Amino acid sequence: MTTPVPDIQIPPELLPADGRFGSGPAKVRDEAVAALATRARTFLGTSHRRPGVKDLVGGVQEGLADLYDLPPGYEVLLGNGGATAFWDAAALGLIEHRSQHLSFGIFSAKFAAVVAGVPSLEPPDIIVSEYGTHPRPVASDGVDAYALTHNETTTGVRMEIRRPDANGLVLVDATSAAGALRVDPGEFDVYYFSPQKAFGSDGGLWVAICSEAAIDRIERIASTDRYIPAFLSLRLALENSRQSQTYNTPALATLFLLAHQIDWIRSMGGLEWAASRSERHAGIVYQWADRSQFASPFVAKPGERSPVTATIDFDASVPATQVASVLRASGILDTDSYRKLGRNQLRIGLWPSIESEDVEALTRSIDYVVERLASGT
Repeated sequence: MTTPVPDIQIPPELLPADGRFGSGPAKVRDEAVAALATRARTFLGTSHRRPGVKDLVGGVQEGLADLYDLPPGYEVLLGNGGATAFWDAAALGLIEHRSQHLSFGIFSAKFAAVVAGVPSLEPPDIIVSEYGTHPRPVASDGVDAYALTHNETTTGVRMEIRRPDANGLVLVDATSAAGALRVDPGEFDVYYFSPQKAFGSDGGLWVAICSEAAIDRIERIASTDRYIPAFLSLRLALENSRQSQTYNTPALATLFLLAHQIDWIRSMGGLEWAASRSERHAGIVYQWADRSQFASPFVAKPGERSPVTATIDFDASVPATQVASVLRASGILDTDSYRKLGRNQLRIGLWPSIESEDVEALTRSIDYVVERLASGT
């Protein structure tokens, strides 16, 4: 049975101008949508192997190379299916024998589960920590790939990416970090993501920034007798990406929005600007929670609190689901806790596309709703 939404009307003057605070899919800027509409007749419905689309894909690759200041030899690969499909592709095309996984949330656990189901690989080494924290990689003999997560979208924990003192590729799930968190390319071999979060696009596409060592691994594994379906073949993705195209037909709108967002971030000051902007948003939310009588940050260590997905616990007397329902009815969207986490909390997306004034308005709106729930009015 659906719980009725409390009859609470948030005054218009308290509401944010844009109420999209989802952790993914996230806010898509109006300017990007307008630009797509302008180009629609000559772009949408055209071949992805023709210059109009290939030039745009090449622009994405060049833009990411600039945004991340990639060293010589790094390449940007693209493929369809999103990060979920990339887990399968990586399990088959990047791990030779055994991998190590840091598991500290729903998504970081999923890649480990994928690898555990591949019969040609040895059982993965999985290091687990409690939700709200993150573990660290441990150098281990026999491990040829270390799977890290830059930002756990479900728990609101971020970790600094540091290469362990060990042989082996470093594979980083960056879906909710890319475009908003700083990272040194020298600390990873594969930095992969879907573009529906900080990169202000839709899902269904994966992007992987790969080092020379990762490229060598892809080509070496592909030359063995290991069976890899064409859709999951990283060698095919590599060959097509070198031609600025994907192996099979991509969603052109997704590519366009991704390219537009990359150009926008670069024009505003690059990755440092984007990271600082999200940190400013996060400061508003965490400081508000620290002052609050009913809310507190879920992640105990300030240095591990995500600047892009803030998880805020509520006192047991304040039902977060009702707060989120009232917010949604007022046009403030997708602030619910991650469903499988099972906590009395809100989860707030704080991407670079969001305005600081809207974040401040969100906190005022939450205070207003909680006050009305407490008073029964």
